[in-house]
Amino acid sequence: MTRPRTDDGIHAMVPRERMDPAAVKLRDTYAITPGAPIVHREFGYYCLDRWYEQGLPREPNLSEIFHYDPPGWHGLWGLGWCEAGFEPRFEERIIEDRGEYEVVQDFAGRHVLCFKGRRSGFMPEYLDHPVKDWKTWEEKCKWRLDPATPKRYQAIEETMAKPDGPVAAARRGMMISQRLVGGYMYLRSLIGPAELLYMFYDQPGLIHECMKTWFALADAVIAAHQKHVTIDEIYFGEDICYNHGPLISPAMMREFILPYYQQLIANLKHRQIDQQRHLYVQIDTDGYANPTIPVYQDAIGMDAMSPFEVASGCDVVAIGKQYPRLAIFGGIDKRVLAQGKREIDAMVERIIPAMRARGGYIPTCDHGVPEEVSLENYMHYRTRCIELCG
Repeated sequence: MTRPRTDDGIHAMVPRERMDPAAVKLRDTYAITPGAPIVHREFGYYCLDRWYEQGLPREPNLSEIFHYDPPGWHGLWGLGWCEAGFEPRFEERIIEDRGEYEVVQDFAGRHVLCFKGRRSGFMPEYLDHPVKDWKTWEEKCKWRLDPATPKRYQAIEETMAKPDGPVAAARRGMMISQRLVGGYMYLRSLIGPAELLYMFYDQPGLIHECMKTWFALADAVIAAHQKHVTIDEIYFGEDICYNHGPLISPAMMREFILPYYQQLIANLKHRQIDQQRHLYVQIDTDGYANPTIPVYQDAIGMDAMSPFEVASGCDVVAIGKQYPRLAIFGGIDKRVLAQGKREIDAMVERIIPAMRARGGYIPTCDHGVPEEVSLENYMHYRTRCIELCG
């Protein structure tokens, strides 16, 4: 009787020669391999309507046009990203008509001022958030985050078994990435950015209760995923920084957020099918992230960070030198992409050769490409990336 292979990407790592080429390239990046070819991808786009006017085909294959690599990873979801992972979500409805604008209750229970009939593709104004005290927390939100809600798990078996699902991806050596809303982003979506800062002082017990609920839900859903696959990465959508640094102090991070991360990561590692697998930890935060790097590295062993906003003072070349074991994704200045070819050349020639020699870098715009960037400029940028990235 032939025994099933154990090097199936689940019980043990797939040998390199059997891996999908995109997975090899991405794993070399996370391993910070000096001189390795750089992964080609982009953060996102806010410019497509303008680019259609400039000649981009409708329903374009952006990967083909811009020569992006196929994904070397497969995502596990179900735990939110920029908002809490509610089940059920709030009813989306119009609260108020303001002519060109309307106030909408969104799926996360927030009241949002946006252009009438257009609720995405721009930054709306957030007018209200659901959690103000213990009463609103329990009545509006806590029950929506119950880890025992059966609907959260109904599709897991089917999803895992799909031909393009997580199990098949793992067998090709692709990185299995568990993505979830980070603690600060979660609290901000519940309470509001300004109100949250007061609540850390005025109602710390409620903050801890919210985080205990975040942890219980994340731990349960991740455990269900881990019955099927070994997870390569846990990736937190955090947004804890603004243009001058973190919105809360390292001491507050250590009190209210990092203990829950530490326990979640410890539980995840303990449950891994492949106990030899390294678990990569990535943090996504806007703003000037530099001061948080040693905090996350010391507390949770952060391996990767993104997207390094240049306008906030993030310089990926300097950061790469200061933190040689940090994988760095992002750091391409969207303002420069909007300028001209000479400025684009100067930027990429300063960043990409240095970061390729270092390893562990993926250049992307430091947010979605804005409409100020012309299609011609972006095509020039992509041509230079192809020349320099290998």
